[in-house]
Parts: sequence; C-alpha cells; structure tokens
Amino acid sequence: MTRCLSAAIFFALAFLSAAPAGAQTDNQARPASQVPALFLSDIHLDPYADPAKVARLNAAPVADWAAILAAPASPTQSQDFAALAKACPVRGIDTPNALWLSSLAALRARAARVRFVTISGDLLAHAFDCKYRTLLPAATHADYVAFAGKTVGYVISSLRAALPGVPLYIAMGNNDSGCADYALDSAHDPFLALTAKIVADALPPDLPRADRDQVLRDFSAGGYYAVPIGALPRTRLIVLDDIYLSPRYQTCAGKPDPAPAAAQLAWLQSQLAAARAAHERVWVLSHIPPGVDLYSTARKLTNVCAGGKAQMFLGSEQLADILASYPDIIRLALFGHTHSDEMRLLTHESSGPASQNGQPTSKNGERTTDDGVPLKIVPSITPVNGNLPTFTLASVDPASATLTDYTVFIASNSTGIGTAWSPEYTFSSAYRQPAFNAASLTRLIAGFQADPGAQTSASQAYLRDYFPGDASSVIKFAWPQYACSMDHDSAASFAACACRAASAGAR
Repeated sequence: MTRCLSAAIFFALAFLSAAPAGAQTDNQARPASQVPALFLSDIHLDPYADPAKVARLNAAPVADWAAILAAPASPTQSQDFAALAKACPVRGIDTPNALWLSSLAALRARAARVRFVTISGDLLAHAFDCKYRTLLPAATHADYVAFAGKTVGYVISSLRAALPGVPLYIAMGNNDSGCADYALDSAHDPFLALTAKIVADALPPDLPRADRDQVLRDFSAGGYYAVPIGALPRTRLIVLDDIYLSPRYQTCAGKPDPAPAAAQLAWLQSQLAAARAAHERVWVLSHIPPGVDLYSTARKLTNVCAGGKAQMFLGSEQLADILASYPDIIRLALFGHTHSDEMRLLTHESSGPASQNGQPTSKNGERTTDDGVPLKIVPSITPVNGNLPTFTLASVDPASATLTDYTVFIASNSTGIGTAWSPEYTFSSAYRQPAFNAASLTRLIAGFQADPGAQTSASQAYLRDYFPGDASSVIKFAWPQYACSMDHDSAASFAACACRAASAGAR
C-alpha cells in the first residue's frame, strides 16, 4: 500500500494548491443470447520468485517449466528472493507461480464457457531484465530474449490448457520486451519476432491461413495486428503495441525513435477506415491508456491551474484523437497498465464548431449521449501495487458488439495459497446502467462530476472498487479531478475541467 499512501498526500497537495482562492456471478447467469468473454490484464508472472530454479528454467524448454516451477521451494528461497529484491528493487511482489496456478484454477471453474479471452498486456514481471542479469551474469542477450519469450510461452500455454479451445487475443505491454522496460527495437524486434507465433497460435483455430500469416508479419514488425473476433459477427479487433507511443519509449540501444509510433498510428487509421467502409464494428485492445495520468500529475505537484501541463500516459494525444474520431464503429477499447479498475470515455474534443470552456462539444454545441468511445481499464492479476488480484467475466451482445455487463472476481489473498476467488461487483448492479456503452458512461461521468463530495451510490461504488481489495480508495483525495480525467483526454480540456472543479470547491 506504499504507493497508495504516498499518492494520497500528493493528490491532496497537488490539487488543493491548484484551486484558486444483486449481482450475477458467472456465465450461466447471463442470457443465452449474450456472448461470455474473459478480460485479463497485467499478469506480470515472476519466474524469479525462487531464484535457485532460474538456471534450470533458462536451460529447459517451455514444456518443462510447469514441473520446475511447481517443485518444492528451494531451502534458501526466502533469503535468495530478498537478496534479489535488494539488487532489483520493485515496489511490491509480482505474480508468483502459486498465484498464477490459483488464477488458472479459478478460471477453469468460473470461465469455462467463455467464447474468447483478451489480455491487455504486461505478461512479464517488473525489473525482468535486471533480475535475469543478476542471477545469470554470463548469459548473452540472445539468451535473455529466449528466456523472456519462454516466459510468455509458459503464461499463454498454461492459460490455453486451462481454457482448452478458447481463442486468446493478446496485446503486449511496456514490460513485455527483450531488452528493458519501455524498450523495443524500431523494426522487426527480436522479442516480437519470437513471440509472434505464440500470439498467432492462440487465435481462433479456424482463422484463415492468410489472416494468420498477416498477423505473424504485422506483429513481428511492430507488435500490432487486426483480426475478426470469431464470436462477434462483423467485428474487427485491432491490437496495438503502444509502448512505441509512450514518452518513455526508446530502442534497445537507448535511443529515441519516432518512426514506429508514426507507422503504427498510420496503420491504425487505415484499419479503422477500412472497417468503417466495410460496415464493421471494432474493438481496440492495447496496454497503456490514452489520456491524463492523474497519479503522476499529482506526484509531480503539477499545478494545472497555474499553467502546468498534466502528465499524460502517452507521448501525444494522437491515439485518443484517432479513436475518438470513430465513435460510430468502435464499440469498446480495452487497456490495462494502471492495475486499477477504471472506466473512461474518449470524446472528440474538437468535434463541434468550438470547444466550450474546455468541454467537448458535438456539432450543435452539446455532447450527445452516444458521442464517444467507451474505454475499460482492466484491473490486474499481479498484486504488486498492494491490490488483490482480479479477473473480469464479461457479457457481450453479439448483434451490436456492445459490452452489456461484467463481473469482477477478486482473490482472497495475494499469495495463491489457500486463495478463494469470489465476485467483487457486477457493473449493472453497482451502477444501474443497461450496458457499458457511450450513453451509460456519459450519464455516469456527468453524475460523478456533479458529485464532488462522492456522496452518491455510484460514486461510492467507483471509489470502493477502483483499487481491488481496498475500500479506502486513494482517488477520494482528488475525486473531482479524477472525474474530469474520465472524459477529458487532452491536457488542455482536463485542466479546464479540473480548475472549474477546484474553483467550485473553493466557493
């Protein structure tokens, strides 16, 4: 909980100083017409949890990893792990194999009937490269790339074994790299080339060979691909690797390179235009969400009301702008990265003749209830931030590709030992909305912004469930500003909204 306690202080300082003077629990409960799906994010499997096993893992094929990891702990496991944590500091503990096995058992019990799975990136643990080089200092870079690839292979193969025959749609995250966090090579990265077959093999078995070959080419080139979602008619899934869009992105040689971001955004534009022309619906799957990073903004004590610019998750606002330009076809955008349970609405902030006081407008100057792209940030499996692990079971209307409902399942502890998984909440029950769509999010977010004290049942539900396992959510310290970030994805519009909220609170 260190991150949350320190964040509370930062939120209070940053934004106070800125002011001018009855849930369904499994797939069987859903209507037969709905398509059940599973959303996972930020698994962050840690193969280094027992450091004495790492040399064997490094030498073994993926097929042998399950037995090695499941073997009794080494006699010096706790001392070795403590020494490794000192050499490669991480803010908490990532997913050990015991927790991953507990997650898989829960998925077998709860998600056996899902028609597809999405994974919003970050399969590898934090400080992955540091831990490898600390434990295996004589290993080569090629050895490291192979080990990272085998870790991805273990995660995906064990998930496929738990849910046999269920297609997986996989995005990469900023930790999913063959060199370092937020680093990939700009073209045909060796790690992406190695993992491309894992990603392609997990897609629906009836995917045409030509489409699978295209996935292999696109993913190897830049970590992106587009495929039909087999369970949803006339629906295209567009998968991005937005590590290239991060302001922290660099090549494996440690150099900036804007080319892969530009290439990926151009590809995205072409995919969306083609989907619109073909009258297809679209889902977007990636890792780092667009918009304002409120935690980093507060941590840096940024006074947005005095001209300071809010910290953004991505290096530009282009991704948000592109996605918001296609509200007629994009039914859902799925992201991860924050490890929290969040909802946002991407709106085209220049869609009207003018922006009114920083508020997005439609062509007649008023935001409509269907003007926007619904965005879900999927909470994590890893408990590294002090949260409890979760997974999300969803219900989708196949006729419209709309996310109609979802239930978040939460673990009773973060170890995987004696862990029970139970429903935490269901969207429809918590928020009294008919679907997770633009109309519902418009109503919810307007209600949040009109409730600066977070007194309504909807606001209380959001605060309760934002950080899984902790009812005293850190965002209550900056609830009005957080509510602004939910549908103001540019720095300028967020500042206008946040300063209005701060001014109203000061009166």
